[in-house]
Amino acid sequence: MLDPSSSEEESDGIVEEESKEAMAPQAGSRISPSRTSESSGGLAPSSSRSSARPTSPSPSAASEEKEDLEKLQRDEDERKKKLQLYVFVMRCVAYPFNAKQPTDMARRQQKITKQQLQQTKDRFQAFLNGDTQIVADEAFINAVQSYNEVFLKSDRVAKMVQSGGFSANDFREVFKRHIEKRVRSLPEIDGLSKETVLSSWMAKFDTIYRGDEDPRKAQQRMTASAASELILSKDQLYEMFQNILGIKKFEHQLLYQACQLDNLDEQAAQIRRELDGRLQMADQIARGGKFPKFVSKEMEAMYIEELKSSVNQLMANLESMPVSKGGEFKLQKLKRGHNTSIIDMGQEDENTLSKSDVVLSFTLEVVIMEVVGLKSLAPNRIVYCTMEVEGGEKLQTDQAEASKPTWGTQGDFTTTHPLPAVKVKLFTESTGVLALEDKELGRVVLHPTPNSPKQSELHKMTVTKACPDQDLKIKLAIRMDKPQNMKHCGYLWAFGKNVWKRWKKRFFVLVQVSQYTFAMCSYREKKSEPQELLQLDGYTVDYSDPQPGLDGGRAFFNAVKEGDTVMFASDDEQDRILWVQAMYRATGQSHKPVPPTQVQKLNSKGGASAQMDAPISQFYADRAQKHGMDEFISANPCSFDHASLFEMVQRLTLDHRLNDTFCCLGWFSPGQVFVLDEYCARNGVRGCHRHLCYLRDLLERAESGAIIDPTLLHYSFAFCASHVHGNRPDGLSTVKVDEKERFEDIKERLRVILENHIVNFRYCFPFGRPEGALKATLSLLERVLMKDIVTPVPPEEVKGVIRKCLEQAAQLNYQRIKEYAKIEENVGRLVTPAKKLEETIRLAELVIEVLQQNQEHHAEAAVTSSGDQSAFAWWTDLMVEHAENFLALYAIDMDAALEIQSPESWDSFPLFQLLNDFLRTDYHLCNGKFHKHLQDLYAPLVVRYVDLMESSIAQSIHKGFDRESWEPVKSLTSNLPNVNLPNVNLQIPKVPNLPVPVAGLSVNLPQMPSFSTPSWMAAIYDSDNGSGTSEDLFWKLDALQTFIRDLHWPEEEFAKHLESRIQLMSSNMIENCVKRTRMAFESKLTKSSKSTDFRISPTLCTMFNVMVDAKDQSAKLCAMEMGQEKQFHSQIDELIEESVKDMIQLLVAKFVAILEGVLAKISRYDEGTLFSSFLSFTVKAASKYVDVPKPGMDVADGYVTFVRHSQDILRDKVNEEVYIERLFDQWYTATMNLLGTWLTERMDQQLHVYQLKILIRITKKKYRDFRLQGVLDSTLNSKMYDTVRNRLTLEEATASVREGGMQGISMKDSDEEDEEDD
Repeated sequence: MLDPSSSEEESDGIVEEESKEAMAPQAGSRISPSRTSESSGGLAPSSSRSSARPTSPSPSAASEEKEDLEKLQRDEDERKKKLQLYVFVMRCVAYPFNAKQPTDMARRQQKITKQQLQQTKDRFQAFLNGDTQIVADEAFINAVQSYNEVFLKSDRVAKMVQSGGFSANDFREVFKRHIEKRVRSLPEIDGLSKETVLSSWMAKFDTIYRGDEDPRKAQQRMTASAASELILSKDQLYEMFQNILGIKKFEHQLLYQACQLDNLDEQAAQIRRELDGRLQMADQIARGGKFPKFVSKEMEAMYIEELKSSVNQLMANLESMPVSKGGEFKLQKLKRGHNTSIIDMGQEDENTLSKSDVVLSFTLEVVIMEVVGLKSLAPNRIVYCTMEVEGGEKLQTDQAEASKPTWGTQGDFTTTHPLPAVKVKLFTESTGVLALEDKELGRVVLHPTPNSPKQSELHKMTVTKACPDQDLKIKLAIRMDKPQNMKHCGYLWAFGKNVWKRWKKRFFVLVQVSQYTFAMCSYREKKSEPQELLQLDGYTVDYSDPQPGLDGGRAFFNAVKEGDTVMFASDDEQDRILWVQAMYRATGQSHKPVPPTQVQKLNSKGGASAQMDAPISQFYADRAQKHGMDEFISANPCSFDHASLFEMVQRLTLDHRLNDTFCCLGWFSPGQVFVLDEYCARNGVRGCHRHLCYLRDLLERAESGAIIDPTLLHYSFAFCASHVHGNRPDGLSTVKVDEKERFEDIKERLRVILENHIVNFRYCFPFGRPEGALKATLSLLERVLMKDIVTPVPPEEVKGVIRKCLEQAAQLNYQRIKEYAKIEENVGRLVTPAKKLEETIRLAELVIEVLQQNQEHHAEAAVTSSGDQSAFAWWTDLMVEHAENFLALYAIDMDAALEIQSPESWDSFPLFQLLNDFLRTDYHLCNGKFHKHLQDLYAPLVVRYVDLMESSIAQSIHKGFDRESWEPVKSLTSNLPNVNLPNVNLQIPKVPNLPVPVAGLSVNLPQMPSFSTPSWMAAIYDSDNGSGTSEDLFWKLDALQTFIRDLHWPEEEFAKHLESRIQLMSSNMIENCVKRTRMAFESKLTKSSKSTDFRISPTLCTMFNVMVDAKDQSAKLCAMEMGQEKQFHSQIDELIEESVKDMIQLLVAKFVAILEGVLAKISRYDEGTLFSSFLSFTVKAASKYVDVPKPGMDVADGYVTFVRHSQDILRDKVNEEVYIERLFDQWYTATMNLLGTWLTERMDQQLHVYQLKILIRITKKKYRDFRLQGVLDSTLNSKMYDTVRNRLTLEEATASVREGGMQGISMKDSDEEDEEDD
């Protein structure tokens, strides 16, 4: 932008360039509109033809040429209109007196562009790919992954960015809201608050978003943009509106200089002329009766009062402005409360100025440079100067030697005299001893004015008699500044009827007392009050011809008022023009004086430097006229339709605003608001018209896809509504018919677009952005539906409108997600049920995602800023209805997909779990219409599935136990919850398959794969467990119960029924399993050997383990916190205990039977039997010749081996320690009782030595082995054991004295015996 105060050389260069441009088109056949206007003073475009006669054009060519000419004419008219508009805007910027740039507007953020969106996507993808150095935990990475997929890649976000509605702050706030729920769901960590986690995550987000960009540069750029968004300087405002209106730089400079925008006095005078014209126009309307069409005839008189009141208010505003001579452009807050009276320009001001009202204060700077011609004094004499202003203090310079009398000393003075007397004296120090005062050498008295030269000059001094130097001169400079309220001064000849009654040259000062009061004052030397004054109110100044009989003065002008004429004359033309311009600004007259000649002439006076007759302002005016700008500068603002002009500038400003770098949402910048406010106030644009145009422009942009803040629409609509309905806060005002009709049209358009926004709320307000826009839309729609400004619309009516919109929104949203999922209607093509079900599940996931987003981002419309729900409490209910309608549309597709599924297919259960898990956690949708429909749809399937599972499990138990080999298998159900499973792919179906066809049912049930233990389980669980049939049973029951539990059936009664059903079924199945196992155990035991060759087989241990597993599973499958289930559990527990008891008894009976067999063998050695005598004789005879082994020891060893092996097998294979201990206790007790009984039966007989040896070994080994197995001492040292021990000890003592003795076998413990056993 060019500086308004460009140098003269620059201006001349521009003029020459423009002259060339204006002359260039003359050689062509057609002149462009811009060039034509520049060369012809803004006339309509014309065509210049060559001398050759053109050929006759064809009709089509002539038509095209005519269209081109019309287009050129339209373009030229548009350009002229914009130039005229720019003149008015420039004046508003140059001298604002109504508005200021607001500082309380919300700061607008930089908008996100498509390139920045793509860059953001790339940065977040790079983070997810691990290409950045940002360290993050898994939770944060998951949050970023979700944010990237759901938000950044969303089509709705891309569309919003394209329309300019997203800022970087929106991206940040969406992520913050996205992670808050995630962080709240994390478990508490000691020493780490969730606020710390949030702030850490947001810092990482900022780092990812910023990428490699230097944060300091970004901060500087943001600061600079924010500053330009808040307050704009005058030059920035000029440049902005040049861009808005398409004004060229040189056009701005021409207009700026010709309009004298840097001269605030000229601008204030222009305002006064405009306000006077507006009052006159109001009077003309009142006299002519040419009123606009109002809704009521009584408003015509009110309209005139409105016009005058607005002008009077502007006058008061202008009057309150401080009187200044200009300076730096500032926007200060206006002080409007000090004006006590309204000035009516139609009447003469009764207040007459007195001489004391005119007060001037001048600042003088006197700089003494040097003295020239001082020759009479000795070179070393001291000289100095004094300076004083008449009536003020006296100042003295420093001392200097007479050989070099230079100082450069400045003295500052203040005076109220327009013609002060400045005295400067030269002194030298007296050398006489008796001299009391220094010696004065010379003096000079000057009478400066503000127009005096400011540079230093030589002045001849009046020397005293004591100074022989007669040609003594002093070089000094006097600068006299003009006070703010002095607009012009100088010497004039004057003559009037009431003042200045003699034609005489006087010193005049044009003084501005206030914005509307000016006075011409004549002053004498050394006087602070004017000698005479003329108040210029009501006078008209103009150029005049020389008056005969008035000697003195060369250039005449006069000030005329009805009944009075004052004639003035200056000594040159330039001074006259300056005086006329200054008085023209002061009088506020509508007539602009035109000088008799506008040609610049150079005069030479007495060898003085050349000067122009006309001032530089006149030069700029001539230059502007040359380029066709004069018509825009001199145009009377009151003759223009400012309503249409403002409509144009507001529309263009809005276009400029929406295309700048800020996410404005339709809000103007503070600088734009300031200019538009000032334009409306200064040119009388009606507020209703302004806001109606604004609403229309905003609605047009919104209809074309731009994002407009509904709060902004609400402000303008509320103003227009209060105006049209006569309820404005500032009082009753006139309402035009046109305004009312336009308002009704705008109201209907606004209603349509608001309803459309609610229908498309997911796409107009994606992810709740802009913040609060949905709530503002609801509030505005409620306001639009009001019949008038005071009667509130019934809530039911508002709810009805919004309910209808949300019904359409449900259809729209569902159709959109179907398109997104690429699910088409199956017309003419066959889709498999599995494929259809897969599509339906995918669609269900999208439906849930949409409903969750609606709840998260669009449910806040019911909440006020204070956090309560009083504003739109019914919005929640409507959103619930919307969700139900949305789900009802999905239910149609879901029902169709489920209808074609096979009756024996259970693949649709994941669909129920997906939907039910979402619905049951939603307070509003739980047990709603769709939820109940879903339950009604799946309840028969669940019942059928449970029935079939029960039948198939029962059949599998029957056939499984019939074919059961009782080989132990690894367990899939025991202890798995406590094991950290390795990362393997377990193909365990969530819904167990039915294994075999059930008798009596015509369904083809899929076969369940045979049970096998995964290889990875051996490393984590080595113990053998139950049989294949039992493990298969328990797994099926557990899987079925888990499946039913995971269904989370919402209806409590049916859920209890299912649970009870599964408990009862599990109880029955486990009971059947236990009974079959007990029967198999008895059968297996019966078939086994009764000798010491008997070994505990793994199958018997497996049966024990089946009981153990049955007990564990019954606690899990049959026990709940309800009475009936507890009953199931207690019954099955009792059955298991009885069965285990029976199994232990059977096994103990087997062990007793084996011991009985051993005792039967040694009973043959009973005393007194034939077999005993024969055996004894045979052994003795044979022992003489060969080494005969000890008889009976193999029997004892065989039994001891049997016992030890059985103990080891049971201890190793049976998983329940309690059962083992119980078995060992009973085993030991029963066998010990058997030994005691056998010995008791032989109480009267003496035991054979071999019987004694076998019994001693069996008893000692049994006691020791069972003690090692953990049998308690109380059991081991029973009364029967003591009896057996005592008897054997007695028999041992008796046998030891016999022939041969016991051969080392004794009831006493010995190491030798232990070694022998080993």
